[in-house]
Amino acid sequence: MSAREFEAFLTRIYVDAWAREAFKANPRREALRAGLSEGESAALEKMDWAGLELAARSYAQKRQAKAQRTKARSLRLTLRDFLAALSETLRSIL
Repeated sequence: MSAREFEAFLTRIYVDAWAREAFKANPRREALRAGLSEGESAALEKMDWAGLELAARSYAQKRQAKAQRTKARSLRLTLRDFLAALSETLRSIL
């Protein structure tokens, strides 16, 4: 497996709660199913489970915060555009 595929597998475990639970239930099976080698699968069985959960929660909080910032930014831009259009309309009327 390439480094990119290995990283994609780890990313899925950190991001997807279902994938993480399946992996925790049977790490070797899930790693082999994803195409990891026997050596990679064996290495992942020794993973720090508390660290995995801590990192997964941290990443989830960061994604949520980013989504909120993006939503707020979008709202600000929409409001700015609306106010600019309103200002133009009022200038043309007055």
